[in-house]
Amino acid sequence: MTRPGIVDAAAYVPAMRLDRQAIFAANSWANPALKGLARGARSMCNWDEDSITMGVEAARRCLSDRPRERLRRLYFASTTPPFADRQSAAVIGEALNLTGNLAAVDLANSRNAGLQAFCEAARGSDPALVVSADARLARPGSAQELQYGHGGAAMLLDNKDTIADMVAEYRLSQDFVDQFRGSGEPFDYRWEERWIRDRGYRAILPTLVRGVLERAGLSPEQLSRAVLPAATPRMTAALAKGLGFAAERVQDSRLGDVGDTGAPHPLLLAVDALAQASPDELILVAGFAQGGIALLLRTTGKLPEWQARNARRTALSPPRVERAYTKYLSFSGLLPMDFGMRAEADAKTQLSAFDRHRAELTGFIGGRCPVCGTVQFPRSGRCVNPECNAEAEQEPVPLAEQPGEVSSFTQDWLAYTPHPPLQYGLAATAEGARALMEFTECPLERMRVGLKLRFVFRIHAIDSQRGYRRYFWKGAPASGEEKA
Repeated sequence: MTRPGIVDAAAYVPAMRLDRQAIFAANSWANPALKGLARGARSMCNWDEDSITMGVEAARRCLSDRPRERLRRLYFASTTPPFADRQSAAVIGEALNLTGNLAAVDLANSRNAGLQAFCEAARGSDPALVVSADARLARPGSAQELQYGHGGAAMLLDNKDTIADMVAEYRLSQDFVDQFRGSGEPFDYRWEERWIRDRGYRAILPTLVRGVLERAGLSPEQLSRAVLPAATPRMTAALAKGLGFAAERVQDSRLGDVGDTGAPHPLLLAVDALAQASPDELILVAGFAQGGIALLLRTTGKLPEWQARNARRTALSPPRVERAYTKYLSFSGLLPMDFGMRAEADAKTQLSAFDRHRAELTGFIGGRCPVCGTVQFPRSGRCVNPECNAEAEQEPVPLAEQPGEVSSFTQDWLAYTPHPPLQYGLAATAEGARALMEFTECPLERMRVGLKLRFVFRIHAIDSQRGYRRYFWKGAPASGEEKA
């Protein structure tokens, strides 16, 4: 049986980038030593993003216009799933409109979960989608607050038309505790940096790399690119030298403009490596946590075609620099802002009603009238076309991948939203369906009727009393409209 290889890959990083100077300016009174880390910017989720929504966006970019009927396995890896008891992979599968005959698997509890999901997916024979995303919190004023970033990545595995094949894998399981997060705790606790370097990276990483190279019968000189665990440039250069290959072969860790994204980080950097590689290159991908995982990938002749086709999808969202540190704290739930009495309204979700409308809410499924062909949202038993009004069962029509535009909008400073004002209105899809929805990622001054939209899966509301999150689709500026 042929082992599946990578046939498509994509990354997603939120457009918002928190200026590290803003973090330092707010916390320098307590920790002046943060100045050495206060360069560039790190990615941060908008208030309506989390690991599920980032995973959906990465997966959509990965699948693009590919048929999804054959996809039977979905793996989601995250150390920050929004629910302790609700399967994230199932939510992602429904948002992607995958069929019900889907094996959905969640992996968590380790920064190696992304690579673990990849290895598990590579063991089957049928197509599999690997998705990983993290939105880790950090204690205000800590070094991690400047070092972490939010993001996700996705890879599609199959047996034909691969752009990269797995040559070998090597795993090392060792309860080396460089950092940990207790159950129910919001923040990671990290141990001393030099000890992590000497007893962790320098002891564990060489074993991983030697192990995977020996299994493949290769030497370090044959590697074209290497994805190493996120570390400072000086430490990375020292690790590369100790492993026997030049520092310039190490893939940029994206710490300067994104940050360490946690579980998805090895996969995110592997997407970068594939976007820059040539056919027949050997790529090492190594993850570090409780031991580690090392993979060897060999690119194929299909790679240039994939690169040309996916140049835009593999690129990160155009960055939008954010200098309001309190906005980051508020979006992260670390600063309880006073939004007035309107914010106190109970946001309880009627789960039975949600179940009845799950296809519309999670999958953004509209309906097509079998008589006149009018497409509408939501799907119902009566056509909205006044010249038709036929009563008949409507054909399901997925709307999420259709382009759209703003038909009307309101910017409401009285209604509650974690990011005032609330922008909402009518969005029209390419086939003529109109949906009342919120708009996101669009600066106030740029909102206009006719603005070209793409539809994104986001948090609609958070029930803070019960810890439940409602998801729905929103309109965001389309590619080319995403100027800061």
